Amino acid sequence: MFNELIKMAEQQDEPQRLLFLFSKADSGSDKPATEKHPKNGTIEPKMCVDKLPTELSSFDALVKEADSINDDWNFVFIAGLSGQGGKAPTTEMADPYLNKMTNDVVTGQNIANYVVLDRKCQAIELMPS
Repeated sequence: MFNELIKMAEQQDEPQRLLFLFSKADSGSDKPATEKHPKNGTIEPKMCVDKLPTELSSFDALVKEADSINDDWNFVFIAGLSGQGGKAPTTEMADPYLNKMTNDVVTGQNIANYVVLDRKCQAIELMPS
């Protein structure tokens, strides 16, 4: 899925910058989730980074880089930011969008707008409680 996301970003009409928010989920309970009673908990943002698609070689490399900074995360939220006029957005341009991602995750709003992957690159579906 990660490689497909990178390919899709590279195929857009305008250059993209990818935004990553690494977060830690706390289930708040040791009970297993069921269809009737999904697991509830909180998500705590840990760190953000933005990268051009060309700066990403693999998901494993991204995880390794993230872990070298802070390994206390278990989900990564991903979004794309489109450039204009054939130029990719700068890191400075990405800052307000990374702040918005953080606010969305903290409040549980608009999280459906993001691709969410776990450490094994498996897609995760999160729902606001």
